Amino acid sequence: MVQIASQIGEYRSGLAVAAKRLTPFEAAMIADLERHGLDVPQLREVLCGAHVLVDEPELYERWRFPKSRERLSSHHKTIDKAQFPDIGLKGPLVREKLHGRTQAGTWVQLEKTPAAMGGGFHLPTLTDAQHLWDYIVYRFTKSNVGPWGLSKETERRPMYLSPSLRVAVPLPRSAEAELTSALERIEDADDVTSASPDLAARFLPPDRANTLDELVFVPGTRAGRGLFGASGVYVIESPSTAASEALTAERTAPQWELPAAGRTRAGTARAGDRELPYAVRRVPVEEQEEPT
Repeated sequence: MVQIASQIGEYRSGLAVAAKRLTPFEAAMIADLERHGLDVPQLREVLCGAHVLVDEPELYERWRFPKSRERLSSHHKTIDKAQFPDIGLKGPLVREKLHGRTQAGTWVQLEKTPAAMGGGFHLPTLTDAQHLWDYIVYRFTKSNVGPWGLSKETERRPMYLSPSLRVAVPLPRSAEAELTSALERIEDADDVTSASPDLAARFLPPDRANTLDELVFVPGTRAGRGLFGASGVYVIESPSTAASEALTAERTAPQWELPAAGRTRAGTARAGDRELPYAVRRVPVEEQEEPT
């Protein structure tokens, strides 16, 4: 994949040599990204420093390799760095791979300069100065400085892989009482209208200790149906142009008409005060069709 990606666009010199020196740890990381949907154009952005979000929390621990080290960074400040510290790894291809946790998964970004930032005090080095220069380039170009180029896919506009389409939104406390009472009223009405009164009295609804548990979704469990759990969900899409043309195009439908009646005899049928005129034609036996 790296060899194919290197044939598209411009890169800093040395990419082909670095790809030949690929370590097993770097290969494992790229293979994990590919398994989560990474393609060749996206790999080019990753090599140029794109900020990647993967909705897979297990990758955080999976990418803790023997040569990995804890590092400091300014990415995803809302995450508890004491529980989930950012992890750095040096390599010929990734130069400096930096990854950490998000609320729903793992983030990763390749940097041009392997920064020496970490726990404890240390004097600034030439590497720190180069990393500071990369930050200045980022501020001016609004692009991440990756090992092999620049990428516009920053933390504010990241690349998503395997996005989770199910999003759990916390329920505001100010709305809990109104929503739980509304759910109870709906269920009470269903108990009366969904069956005859005698059956409703025999099969009582569940007596919940906390109605709020029915509304709040808990990941990893079957608890909580959410606000729209019992609603019919419909997907509305713009109509297909081809389908619209096929339906509205003029078509010659097969024509048919009743056969000639021949000699008939008119009559009238009476039902109370109503009259129904009809016509009857006798068909000789020899002209009748064989039953099928």
